[in-house]
Amino acid sequence: MLIQRIVTAVILAPLAVLIVLLPPNPAFALIAALAFLAAGWEWTRLAGLQSPAPRGALLAVQALLFALLWYLRSQALWSLLLVAGAAWWVLACVWLRHFAYGAAPTAENRNLKLLAGAFVIVPAWVALVQVHDEIRPHAHAWTLLALLVVWAADIGAYFSGRRFGRRKLAPRISPGKTWAGAWGALVAGTLVLLAGGWMLDARGLQLLGLAVLAPVMVAASIVGDLLESLMKRHAQVKDSGALFPGHGGLLDRLDSVFAALPVFALGKLLLGL
Repeated sequence: MLIQRIVTAVILAPLAVLIVLLPPNPAFALIAALAFLAAGWEWTRLAGLQSPAPRGALLAVQALLFALLWYLRSQALWSLLLVAGAAWWVLACVWLRHFAYGAAPTAENRNLKLLAGAFVIVPAWVALVQVHDEIRPHAHAWTLLALLVVWAADIGAYFSGRRFGRRKLAPRISPGKTWAGAWGALVAGTLVLLAGGWMLDARGLQLLGLAVLAPVMVAASIVGDLLESLMKRHAQVKDSGALFPGHGGLLDRLDSVFAALPVFALGKLLLGL
């Protein structure tokens, strides 16, 4: 499984880098919207919506919302969505603590999870597009750095968890995750953000701010991973899909990214970067 995961990552990583660095912001926003809609399709199934017709209708509504947000884009509106997105992940921590909440396959719980999916995906798209906007210095490089932090945290968690993992982080939600893995993710993600911030001209208080932002961002990425694990446990499935061999579905690859992006974009905005 490890070899399969590595091969898939080696193929996907250069493609992701090119998509971040090459297209102008409008084209990038469209590509990101398509990817996020595909992840949203998987989320609707985890939420308990099985029929393709209503799932497609919900995605159409989300696509229209993306288009409307692009048309109405303003610093005030998008900053408000970033705050809402970051606040959502604080609320998600409460849900993880009461992990049985929403587990029953009722219409009310299905609708709750569908609403949660909007808070997961929409602010993340806003954050990604805003960071990527060329009106900001090194915009494409900062976007890539945000993804690199999440990827580094994931790698750090995997190897530190395998080597030192004993105490489980959330055994009732995701038995494979350990506290050692969480600390490995924290160290790896922080080092990457600080190194990348330095290369992108962050100095002094801004670099110190990134040192504070990094653990918050990594913690959010862990919460995002755990929330998707909770959804899969409620739905009684192993993966959100089978798009990527060894990695599961698109949502399995983006769960941590969805949570980290609003935190990163909001922190970057507050730091004036």
